[in-house]
Amino acid sequence: MNMSEKKLKSIIIGPAFPLRGGISNFNEALCRAMNQSGIETKIISFSLQYPSFLFPGKTQYDNGIGPKDITIETKINSINPFNWINVAKQIKNEKPDFIVLRYWLPFMGPCLGTIAKLSKKNSTIKAIAITDNVIPHEKRIGDSAFTNYFIKQCDGFIAMSKSVLDDLSSFTKTSQKLFLPHPIYNIFGEKVSKKDALNSLHLNANDKHVLFFGFIRKYKGLDLLIEAMADKRLQDLNVKLIIAGEYYEDATPYNQLIEKHHLQNRIILKTEYIASEDVKNYFCAADIIAQPYRTATQSGVTQIAYHFEKPMLVTHVGGLPEIVPHKKVGYVTEVNVLSIADAIADFYLHHKEAEFTQNTIEEKKRFEWSSFVDGLKKLYFQLK
Repeated sequence: MNMSEKKLKSIIIGPAFPLRGGISNFNEALCRAMNQSGIETKIISFSLQYPSFLFPGKTQYDNGIGPKDITIETKINSINPFNWINVAKQIKNEKPDFIVLRYWLPFMGPCLGTIAKLSKKNSTIKAIAITDNVIPHEKRIGDSAFTNYFIKQCDGFIAMSKSVLDDLSSFTKTSQKLFLPHPIYNIFGEKVSKKDALNSLHLNANDKHVLFFGFIRKYKGLDLLIEAMADKRLQDLNVKLIIAGEYYEDATPYNQLIEKHHLQNRIILKTEYIASEDVKNYFCAADIIAQPYRTATQSGVTQIAYHFEKPMLVTHVGGLPEIVPHKKVGYVTEVNVLSIADAIADFYLHHKEAEFTQNTIEEKKRFEWSSFVDGLKKLYFQLK
């Protein structure tokens, strides 16, 4: 069957506004791109995503203005099986060709797996999972059982890093899986000048700025980056670190590191949730974006950096080296303080910003939303 013979209909199952965070942002951008490609698409999101005792941040909700150009229905209760049955009934009644389920955490396995299973029962609906993580960064009892249950209910899989594609092999032998790189986040507005961004954040234009962006957890390696900032080369170069993001764990160890190395005047703490409309200022004010992760699959931060055409530093973990070519758009370092400090020093001592920035403009063409949607369509037609 030719892809153009029938208008497709789909439903994305996963978080969206007013829930905040990278996965919500992604789902909204994907929904928009699918509609633009001719696939009639909406999102069914969570009325209760996490019970409050499981959520490490201050709030799960965005108090900004939601998207007006896509349909979001807030209906799923992640801990109520009767709700899952009702959501699946609605999906069956609406008769989409396929549903797209976002899977990022084993806790969601029973909920999303049951919705997929019941939606497909006695119907032609196909279930495609976008698997952000199959093996979580922070492991808990029951992870494997929940993930295994979810994966058994799905017909096809998309992974945004090759490491996740490999992890899938531990749970399923299907060949109906596809690697599609995480597309660029284009939802945070257009690039602004570095001067305007610095002014907006009340930062000194004579300083050099490295940005760490996103919520803070141990696996993200912020402690390594703070220790790297103590390197004498970076002190002599007057490099400052902007930490922009909310703590999802105890802040004390990070504050102790800052005090230990006397970095109070060289680290700018914006340790709170960064509203969508402010994201552009943090990225555009920075010279380079640092992701010193201990573990990773893929990262939305790299794709925000590409949107704003910013050089990057990532560690050699998960799918990050696939996204950031070493010494072309930035650096791929080892997961240690010296390697991170060496890269930042090289960046400034050899004046790499202009070269790397120009290369991001070319490299980001690999990550168009239209390519992701084309891959999703291709996988669906393989499943028919």
